[in-house]
Amino acid sequence: MSLRKLVPLPINQEKMPKISKPRKKTTTTVKKTIPQKKEASVEYIVTVFFKFDQRLKKQFSVISLATVKLFTSLSYEISVDVQKGKNSIDIRLLGLNTRQSYYVSPNPASTELLFENLFGKFNINIIKQDGSINCALFDFNIYKKEIKLIEISLPKKKNNRMFVRFEVPTEFFSFK
Repeated sequence: MSLRKLVPLPINQEKMPKISKPRKKTTTTVKKTIPQKKEASVEYIVTVFFKFDQRLKKQFSVISLATVKLFTSLSYEISVDVQKGKNSIDIRLLGLNTRQSYYVSPNPASTELLFENLFGKFNINIIKQDGSINCALFDFNIYKKEIKLIEISLPKKKNNRMFVRFEVPTEFFSFK
């Protein structure tokens, strides 16, 4: 048996097939997309509350997203892309990812977004991949230990529909 040194073959760049790169949608392009006409139904619940993390010893403002639908066979988390501006937070829903779990029980898909130093009025925009947008205006006041839901709105857009229910459950609040 002879041993030969493996030498890579030269690659001719001109003969190689070109593979197109998939376009990545940004939040601004998704905002401009016109959604298909669908019946309005609540698919997600967004809860906003204060939470003190004992391990990190920090106070957070939490935006929690959960599906209305329960999943029985696997545990899922909602994959999101977040852009925080001066007075707005854009949350683009990307899809669902499976969670590593040995014990599975009927649960909604969910995710928690932690923010430090949210104070004042913030417009939270939930954006689906099809272009539907739901907005809510919140007033965060950590000194008074309150969050007020001021307004829920739908941007004027063809076929836009309400798919989110916004809540501020004070029983979820935790402080130092």
